[in-house]
Amino acid sequence: MKTDFKFSNLLGTVYRQGNLLFTPDGTCLLSPVGNRVTVFDLVHNTSYTLPFAHRTNIDRLDLSPRGNLLLTVDETGRAILTNFHRRIAIHHFSFKSRVSALKFSPSGRHFAVGVGRRLQIWQTPSTPGTETNGEIEFAPFVLHRDSAAHFDTVQSIEWSSDSRFLLSASRDLTARVWSLDAEEGFEPTTLAGHRQGVVAAYFNAEQESIYTVSQDGALFRWEYVTKKDPETDEDIADARWRIVKKDLFMQNDAKVNCAAFHAQSNLLVVGFSNGLFGLYDLPEFNMIHLLSVSQSNIDVVTVNKSGEWLAFGSSKHGQLLVWEWQSESYILKQQGHLDSLNSLVYSPDGQKIVTTADDGKVKVWDVKSGFCIVTFTEHTSGVTACEFAKKGSVLFTASLDGSVRAWDLIRYRNFRTFTAPSRLSFSSLAVDPSGEVVCAGSPDSFDIHVWSVQTGQLLDQLTGHEGPVSSLAFAGDGNHLVSGSWDRTVRIWSIFGRSQTSEPSQLLSDVLSVAFRPDGKQVAASTLDGQLSFWNVADAIQEGNVDGRRDVSGGRKVSDRTTAANAAGTKSFNRITYSADGSCILAAGNSKYICLYDVTTGSMIKKFTVSVNLSLDGTQEFLNSRNLTEAGPRALIDETGEASDKEDRIDRTLPGAKRGDAGARTTRPEVRVTCVDFAPTGRAFCAASTEGLLIYSLDTDFVFDPIDLDITITPSTILATLDAAKASAESNTVDDDNTFLKALIMAFRLNESKFIRAVYEAIPPSDIPHVVRSVPTVYLPRLLRFVALAAEETPHLEFNLLWFESLFSCHGRYFKDNSGTFAPELRAVQRAIDDIRENLKRLTEKNLYDLNYLLSKPILADKKPTSVLLPIAADDVEGGDDEMADADDSEGEGEGEWIGLE
Repeated sequence: MKTDFKFSNLLGTVYRQGNLLFTPDGTCLLSPVGNRVTVFDLVHNTSYTLPFAHRTNIDRLDLSPRGNLLLTVDETGRAILTNFHRRIAIHHFSFKSRVSALKFSPSGRHFAVGVGRRLQIWQTPSTPGTETNGEIEFAPFVLHRDSAAHFDTVQSIEWSSDSRFLLSASRDLTARVWSLDAEEGFEPTTLAGHRQGVVAAYFNAEQESIYTVSQDGALFRWEYVTKKDPETDEDIADARWRIVKKDLFMQNDAKVNCAAFHAQSNLLVVGFSNGLFGLYDLPEFNMIHLLSVSQSNIDVVTVNKSGEWLAFGSSKHGQLLVWEWQSESYILKQQGHLDSLNSLVYSPDGQKIVTTADDGKVKVWDVKSGFCIVTFTEHTSGVTACEFAKKGSVLFTASLDGSVRAWDLIRYRNFRTFTAPSRLSFSSLAVDPSGEVVCAGSPDSFDIHVWSVQTGQLLDQLTGHEGPVSSLAFAGDGNHLVSGSWDRTVRIWSIFGRSQTSEPSQLLSDVLSVAFRPDGKQVAASTLDGQLSFWNVADAIQEGNVDGRRDVSGGRKVSDRTTAANAAGTKSFNRITYSADGSCILAAGNSKYICLYDVTTGSMIKKFTVSVNLSLDGTQEFLNSRNLTEAGPRALIDETGEASDKEDRIDRTLPGAKRGDAGARTTRPEVRVTCVDFAPTGRAFCAASTEGLLIYSLDTDFVFDPIDLDITITPSTILATLDAAKASAESNTVDDDNTFLKALIMAFRLNESKFIRAVYEAIPPSDIPHVVRSVPTVYLPRLLRFVALAAEETPHLEFNLLWFESLFSCHGRYFKDNSGTFAPELRAVQRAIDDIRENLKRLTEKNLYDLNYLLSKPILADKKPTSVLLPIAADDVEGGDDEMADADDSEGEGEGEWIGLE
């Protein structure tokens, strides 16, 4: 089994804090999710997470106007400069303090940052390897100007369209106009007059007016005019920026949290603290829309380049919305879980992941697109476990509200609810592979409840445990059920046998999780003392043991008085799962580590670090003594009481609440992994953590992974070989060297998808069997995987099917003999062919309905009765208007022509 898993994507969290950002073409949206950045492609309906990670949560991000450089800054002022197209971190830099505003100039030569009350302008670094003014750049970050005229935090920065001037808005009730360089006759200007902090300031398209928006809901329009005497209309003061109009948003007690302005269309979008947003046409201040998009305050709003799409983010509920205001429709509407994730499970086809959480919601995520497909909200309390039936169309969930529910994932509805005779809360769940029986365990009762799925009746209560049942699992053949309990025993039950008694297998500590090997011959159990025990099902004999205390231990909380190595809470695995082939086991717990073990040898193969985010508790190995004050650790001191606004000082949270409270926390979230699961293909696994739903995969698109590469394999030689093959095909000469095959092999050796696709689509259909027959077997997995991907992404239907036919005709025996090795590729082929079949089925059904409709129409009397008549225009007939005129004269009809389709 391959174990080189790498971080692939982050699901389950769509927005945390900071600002949102559209790409220059307006098709993608960048959202900060903790210490990472997720990109939502709104046109192709996909999402991906950039591979770099900050040490704390991201506060600000911005893209250069060309869209090639991404600058992200975290809570501590540390910045990462990234090549956005290649997804590679170029440079790390620190602004020494928290950054409150960040903006690139329209020219792309400079960017401005608000560091506290200071405004700093920096020169934009060039892409590494390029020359600037004839010299290769050495220092990537060069300070151009540093100004400190504001008296409070800078909240917003905007550039003029010619990149000569800047506007900064601050909490000190003022906005200021700056120039990039010294301008003749220009002096920095202060725009004062607001009664509360200025949220944003903008130039209009002609740069003749300035709009400022304050927190109390006031909009001022400024123009560079002279003051005139109202009676004589003569100038009585010099020209300067003056308020020419004042408008109020009139939202009662709601404050303005954010604003965005689209200068080309004069559209102003304002987000309020009550969840409403307003869309206004300036300068007349006409309200276009006033809608509620969130239950809590809107933290950030932005507009794309064309001004059609508005993006909103709400950090309290983790909501992300993209709204098209002209058609009044949602382009994107996503929300993560409000509380801690409890469990997850892959669907049997590996295309969906189901997550459950303490907020009582069940969410279904699409692995390919990264979006949430559907959310079930019928549970009234935390959902603790979820399992799929074998066919994958039925999902079962267990909850603390005392119910186990069955969901139909075709019609998206709850079709069965199972309850116990007495009121219990369920914490563990197992489903028979045939989908006929569902079992659940409870922390309130020591019995295992067994229901019939078809009738919904309680079939049996398995007694024997002397403590709460913590985990359940069915064998792959459905003959046995294994249960683990806090009474330090593991029991194996024969549900469908005559005798349902079981002998306990005694362990040394409380059992936290159990798992069956896919072949059903071995059981693994994780206990509170950090041990992994492996038991033979047939003989009930322990086959092996792994001590994982040292492996999983790591991370120190702020309040810990002991070191990370001696912390007691991180020394056990709360969830374990076998790989698809049963050779490895994946284990995770209340720690920042996930461990992968080899079952046969008991050795740890690899350790994955879930998060390096210091904003979470339990990620540090060593505590910094400078953060220890007389009142205790600085991170535990509640500093909101010192806020200047009364609303910010009110503490509405429950004392000490960590889970179950939807309000703001008074404690820091702790890093932990509540559940892990392998994909059915074995090429990926996912983990439910505090950060969200992390996916680790062997298939990473942006990894340069050449095979058998030498100095002659370059993009230019591949294209030259392809041109030679095309020339040979056009001249109809016999290609003895099989040049197309040579170009294809060279492209696979370089392993760049762009060149592979160019060669693949250039091969004539008649040459496909000849090329496939000569492909070396070492390249067959890559070729099969590529053709399956091309069948999903490209419109060449028959061309892709010809490749499939040739591959299985020429190498079918080899695929069959190595079906275990080719399992992921064969699944991808099956999925691609199923999609083609479904698309063709829908198309033929539509054509059938269209033809039936046309045949049902009345037929003109002067035409053949077997003809289908369609009106056509004169330009559609070969010969043009002359032939149509002749036809009109011969028929004697004036207005048009009817052509019969025989």
